[in-house]
This record gives sequence, structure tokens and C-alpha cells, in this order.
Amino acid sequence: MITESTSIEDQVSSNKEAFAVHTKFKGIKLGDCQWTTGFWADKFKLCEDIMVPYMGDVLCGDIGHALNNFKIAAGEKTGEHKGMYWHDGDFYKYMEAQIYVYGHNKDEKILEKLDEYIGIIGKAQEEDGYLQTQIQLREDADRYENRKYHEMYNTGHLLLSACAHYTITGKRNFLDIAIKHADLLHTIFMPETKHYGRFGFNQTQIMGLVKLYRTVGDKKYLELAERFINNRGKYEVEHHTTTEGYPIGDMVQERTALRDATEPVGHAVLALYYYAGATDVYAETGEQALLDALDRLWESVTQKKMYVTGAVGQTHYGASKNRDMIEEGFIDDYMMPNMTAYNETCANLCNAMFSYRMLGVKGESKYADIIELVMYNSALSGISLSGKEYFYANPLRMVNNTRDYDAHKDVTETPERKPYLECFCCPPNLVRTIARVSEWAYNLSENGLVVNLFGSSVLDTKLLDGSTIKVTQETNYPWEGSINLTIDECKSDAFEILVRIPEWVNNASISINGEKVTAEIISGTYAILNREWNAGDVITVNLPLETHFVEGHPRIEEVRNQVAVKRGPVVYCVESPDLPKDTNILDVYINGKEALEAEFKPDFLGGVTTINSELMLRSDNPNSMYKTVKAPQWNSYKTNLVPYFAWSNRGQAEMTVFMPVVW
Repeated sequence: MITESTSIEDQVSSNKEAFAVHTKFKGIKLGDCQWTTGFWADKFKLCEDIMVPYMGDVLCGDIGHALNNFKIAAGEKTGEHKGMYWHDGDFYKYMEAQIYVYGHNKDEKILEKLDEYIGIIGKAQEEDGYLQTQIQLREDADRYENRKYHEMYNTGHLLLSACAHYTITGKRNFLDIAIKHADLLHTIFMPETKHYGRFGFNQTQIMGLVKLYRTVGDKKYLELAERFINNRGKYEVEHHTTTEGYPIGDMVQERTALRDATEPVGHAVLALYYYAGATDVYAETGEQALLDALDRLWESVTQKKMYVTGAVGQTHYGASKNRDMIEEGFIDDYMMPNMTAYNETCANLCNAMFSYRMLGVKGESKYADIIELVMYNSALSGISLSGKEYFYANPLRMVNNTRDYDAHKDVTETPERKPYLECFCCPPNLVRTIARVSEWAYNLSENGLVVNLFGSSVLDTKLLDGSTIKVTQETNYPWEGSINLTIDECKSDAFEILVRIPEWVNNASISINGEKVTAEIISGTYAILNREWNAGDVITVNLPLETHFVEGHPRIEEVRNQVAVKRGPVVYCVESPDLPKDTNILDVYINGKEALEAEFKPDFLGGVTTINSELMLRSDNPNSMYKTVKAPQWNSYKTNLVPYFAWSNRGQAEMTVFMPVVW
């Protein structure tokens, strides 16, 4: 272990990002897996060519104003801070997306642009390391005065972006800024003080500090990350207290110590970033009490508070289990409204980030199932097919003019995607995730390779023993369920290849070089294939993609007697462009007796599989509050359902995922 007395220069030069100690699966390096064709290759290409450049135009201009804030703080421009308190963090996430794209394409123009940004940020940083333009450019704000200023959130994204930049490029100009800032944080927050002990709103600094520890090897950053975890629940909290209008207590997960927590509370993004950071800390310390709490919290999130799309954060305004006021977050178990579902894009992504960390720690396929569910549904719903418009909130039903858009116009809740949201945290979060999702496709086990996600790609990496493994994956997933994995190069000794068998699949099968694997293939687990492999060996995985109805838990009152349609990992919906003119989405029922037929349409919505189905349109739904029941009047209508992620790409529309069913 490198000690704290070792110079930063020596640490950086001698210690690449280490594998976490207490994990069953280890990560591959970004760039080791490259998408080639198909779904994720298309998304990455769109990210590279459209999403990231467009985001740069927004954030580096006068609309997003984020770069302007740094220029003003650096003395290169005059003016005042614009944007939310967390706008610095938005810019760091945009930079992180650029870094990941560079990790794949090695375009030197990206590095030149990043160097320009880093130079400005370095000038904006104060001598002692402080760097928060939302404070530096306001005369009425002081450092670490108020948690609502989101200093910890910005810090976390600074550290994450800077570490990614160093790891991928080998350049330390950004890393130096991060180290200087983290050292100041350690000076202020490591000592035991009640004021700073209760500080922090959106605690991405925990993930950032662990990442910095892994990058430079200085244990003080890991200790500070753990201190932020330990401070939660240590100090008494007044009931319903607020900080200048921001609710605290359960809102920021500070009423209960993490190790005692049994369910997520408060703001969904704040909670899940916190849990993801705590998982990073566990991966380094191995503390069982921490893992036990994280197990409970993950189960509660995914089994009692998560939508069928993998989305989380049931409401914009509500109350926690302790009846603290909360925003954008978790409420009671199974309380899952569709039309007013908040489901912030960031929260959905955080659900995947938390699950990815738990996957590494536990090595169980259920975590990869959640990653896949989120990425094909509630993550991608946050961005248009063009790559230039965004959703912040992702409801499961849209009935026009029923949400209070005036109250949050162009901020969070919009009836259609917008090219710029004043609250801009979600777009760069999503874009940076799309840029790096290939890194999640594979892991390394103790003696082999783990296949988590499916998509045509080439993998060129090293197993934990240092031997080279090269694999080509060919598939048209998620529209088809056949996957071929060709071993292009490997060691001569036996090793294992673990292939995820999704929980949703029935009758999966695997063959090697045309011979069927006779061992039982169990859904919701990894199939373990252990043998001596040779170059040219082909593993064929068949995951039958059956279209089926999904019903909710009986306690989810809003979807009682309703169903959603799912095929493989993709959740479907019906939207008004596929209905007769002036049809109210609330008049739509689905015929449960008619077959659901899948059809791939290469020229529709960017190339998707739709589900042909028969709907029953009710013509006598009541306009009054209540109405005496009579036999409904139906009009049959055959149409197609579209993937949920692709809705709202044909103009403003009504939409629903869950539909009442007529048997």
C-alpha cells in the first residue's frame, strides 16, 4: 500500500487504478470493448457524432452558460453566474462524456478541446483548491455555508471526471486540480465537527473520493469517503426542518445511519448516489455491516419501489416513511402512480450505477438484469432518437395537460422532450453513460471472463492472470435473441466463461461449436462454461424473445387489472400517433385473447421491433366522477405498440405503458 507520506508524483506514476479488493467481478478498461454493429453501436455513434457535440454547443455557449461561469471565475470574462447551483457538475459530466468518447476513438481534437477547458478551470480554482463557481461568483454566498449550494455534488463530478481523464489519457493536468481540491476537502471535513458532519446534499463526493484513492493510492481519500458515510445518522435531526426551503432529514438520508437503514428514503438521486458511493467504500474495506445494509436497500429499491421500466423516484412531492417532506424521490412501498411518476433520468441511471457496483461485489446476475432493464427503457427514454432533446421526468402515462407544466416549465416536467432544460443534470449524465456502457458489457472473474450485456462488439483485454483474451460478439439483440461469441485468442489453460441468462427468459440454451451444453441453464443466473478453449471456438447463446403481458404486485393499486407488454428486456407502450385521431389514451384497453406479434421495422423510429396487437377502444367512459356500470361499448382497433424508450419522437403525444385488459 502506498502511504500518505509518498509524494503525489510518485503515487500517480507508480499506481494505475487498482482493482477493488472486496469484489468477485473486476472491471475491464474503457476501450477494451468496442461496439461494432447493431443497437449499442448505433447509440454510441450517435453519442460520438451528435449527442456530445450538441451538448458542447449548449454548455459552452450563452444558453447553457456553464463554461462562461468558469471563464468569469478565471477572470477571462465578465458577468454573473447563470444556471443551477450544480451547473459546474453538469459541465464535468459533459467533459467525462468527451473523455469516454476519446477512450474509444482516440481523436486528438477532443484532447485539445479538453485541455482548453482544463486550462480555464485551473485558472478559476482558488489558491487553496476551492472551486465552486456558484459560490465564487456570488457575493451573498460563503463556502460550505448551506447544503443547497450543491458543493459536494460538483466536487464528486470533478473528481470522477478528472480521474477518468488521467486514467484514459495519462495526462495529469486535470488530476492536479482534483487533488488540490480534494486535499482542501480533507482539511475541512475530516475533523469531527457537527456543522460539517451534517453537511452535504447530493453526495457524489463519496464516489469521487474512492475513485481518487484508486487512481493515486492515497488512503486519506478513502478514509474521508468513509467519514461522509459515518456522519449520516450521527446527529439528531429536527422533524420537518428545512434549509432555506430545502427539506432535510430523510430527504438527504440523514435521519438513519446507513448501516441501520432498511429502505431508501428521500430524493432518489441523492439516495442512489450515496448507496453507490457506499458500495465503492465496501469494495475497499470489506465491512460486512455496510454490505448487509446495501443488500437490504437494493432489494427494497428493486422489489418494492421500482417501475417495470427500471425507473425509480415515484413522486415529485411527497413524504418519507418518517413523514418528512421529500422531493423527487421514494415514498411508500408499492405506491406507484403512472401519470405523475417522476422517475428522473438521473435516478434511473443511478439505479444502474448502484446495481453495477453491487454486481462487482456480489457477482450475481440479478444486478446485471437491472442494468439491462434500465438501459433499454428508463435511461434511453430520457433522450430523443435525434440525440438533441431530453426528458427529465419519465412518467409511464402521459395525458396532455394533466401535469402542472407551468410550475416547472423547461425545468423538469415537460410534455415532450426539450433541446435544453434549465435543470440540466440529466442530459450529460445520460450521455456519459451511453459513452461508457461498453465497459459494463464484460467483467473479469477470478479465473475467466463474465458476459453481462449483449451487443455486437470486439473485446480485447487481459484476464486477471495477465493472459490475453479476445472475443467477437455477434448479435441483433435486443430484437433477436441469438448471440454468437467467438474466441479469437486465449490462453491454453482451462478457464471459465460466465454468460448471463436473464431472469425474463424461458428455455434458454447454449451450444459450443454446435454441440449443445447438457448442463441445466437456469434463468436469472450465470451459466458457467469451464474448459480449455481454443481460438475459433464459438459459443452460441439462444435467448427466446417471447412477447408477454406483465402485471404488477397486487399492492400496486394503480395497475390492478392492468398489464404492460414486454419482449425480452424491452418494455412497450401505446401512444396516440398509433391510434385513431382524438382517441383518449384512457379509453384504450388491450385484448388479452389476441396474439401479440413482433415485427422488426428497419425504417421506423430508427429501426425497432414493434408489437402488433388488438386494442379495444371504449366509447362510453364516464365524464362524471362516478357512473353506474353497464356493459362497455367497444371498438376494435389493430395497431402496433412501440418500445417505451422510443415514444414522443413523432410530436407531442399521449402514451401509456399499463393498459386495462379485456379477456
